[in-house]
Amino acid sequence: MGRSLFVAVGISGLVLGVVPAGPATGTGAGLTAVAASTWQTDASVLGLAVAKGKAYVGGRFLAVRPPGATAGTHETRRTYLAAFNQSTGALDAGMNHVLNGIVWAVVASADGSRVYVGGDFTRVDGQVRNRIAAFDTATGALVASIAPRVSYRVKALAIGGTSLYFGGSFGLVNGVTRNRAAAISTVTGALLPWNPNADNDVYAIDAADDNSKVYLGGTFAKVGGTSRWAVASVSNSTGALLPFAAASAVPLPSNGCTSRVKDIETSGGRVYFANAGDGWGCFDGTWAADVATGNLVWKSTCLGATEAVTIVNGWLFKGSHAHSCPGTFSDGSGTHFLLLQNPANGALGPWFPNTNAGPPTSVGPLVSASGGSDLWVGGDFTKVNDVGQQGLTRFTNLGSGAAPLGPALPTLSSPATGQVKATVQASLDNDDVRLTYRLLRGATNTVVATTTASSAFWSRPTVTLTDTTAPTRTTQSYRIEVSDGSHAVRGGYSTITVR
Repeated sequence: MGRSLFVAVGISGLVLGVVPAGPATGTGAGLTAVAASTWQTDASVLGLAVAKGKAYVGGRFLAVRPPGATAGTHETRRTYLAAFNQSTGALDAGMNHVLNGIVWAVVASADGSRVYVGGDFTRVDGQVRNRIAAFDTATGALVASIAPRVSYRVKALAIGGTSLYFGGSFGLVNGVTRNRAAAISTVTGALLPWNPNADNDVYAIDAADDNSKVYLGGTFAKVGGTSRWAVASVSNSTGALLPFAAASAVPLPSNGCTSRVKDIETSGGRVYFANAGDGWGCFDGTWAADVATGNLVWKSTCLGATEAVTIVNGWLFKGSHAHSCPGTFSDGSGTHFLLLQNPANGALGPWFPNTNAGPPTSVGPLVSASGGSDLWVGGDFTKVNDVGQQGLTRFTNLGSGAAPLGPALPTLSSPATGQVKATVQASLDNDDVRLTYRLLRGATNTVVATTTASSAFWSRPTVTLTDTTAPTRTTQSYRIEVSDGSHAVRGGYSTITVR
């Protein structure tokens, strides 16, 4: 990872804006592609939130283990909920509660004093908590006042002002009809009048930063009795539908395509959506809308279901299993589970770590969250950057980042007296796109030419360097050095007789 900033590099489909440097590095992405050390889980992570120096993690897991430990070894029991140190990734021993069911969602209050969890559970430490519970982040204690009686699964949580909005598959809250979306007071725990009345499951929910409106995503076809497929904007007080022209970004279901919203992220005046589609070529991408007007800003039609989106350092990071992005890369380049996008236009940015996908969904990343200068990712993966790491990983802006791929042997020619031309395919770097190439001559590695070039996994141009001072009628050896500003990697030698 280099320390330079990037502006409009010349790769088709790649638009990079200037982004402020982090404390230790200054790539366009703001985060390294090298995963930081983090504990693991023994099953999928489904919910994440970062607050007060800790990452709170919920899911299907029953145990956690240190980084590097293989499955089934060095395990510590944690039933569906755990916390980890935000700086070190180590298990937080003080957050140890016994839940009797899966946690599907985790959210932190704006001041970080509480975390709220939702899921399938009905007991926490033996106390009745019907699918929603809250914990004090200072003490780890269960909050007594937050104990609504939710009749079935809670899948999504969001905070707006003093309201906790939640969605899922339920039909009753405290014995009152609330079809798949409801809200309680974070002060008293009382059920609020907010009642969007969705006719099918709500998978995602988020409030605008100013709590002026709330967004819902899922598989519903109606909200409040009015047709609204998969996404809706509603009043923050009543749940009544609001105009939202951008909803047209999601195609209506057909025999060959059902696309639904899986995650929502609001940031300033924009709201970002993640879609997953069933059916070949069905909309799987991301899109952005203007909070004030409700108009569509951009739509990215990458294929491969998008499950999670999070804004970090001015970039939109996404977890998906993208295998094709029209105008950028096509099928054949593999599956790219972690990518980032320019939030201004949706174009891909310079950050290319990867995971795999494991059971039970075989999707990969399912959820993400940030503490401000980091990115935590959870899901059903078992590897990160081809190294064993199950369920949970994190990326920071610390360290020197990824090193470039070592260059191949250069192809040499001598087009004129005293000249040697070297060509080589551009290298790759998981968190840089603009790299510096040097042509080195002889055992002394004398630098005889330097150039820069941009590359990404979908576009690897040929780099040409020319030695104009080569000794005539001699045999010389050359190799290529590629650098990102923090790492310099050298390839092997090729030999030629100079004209």
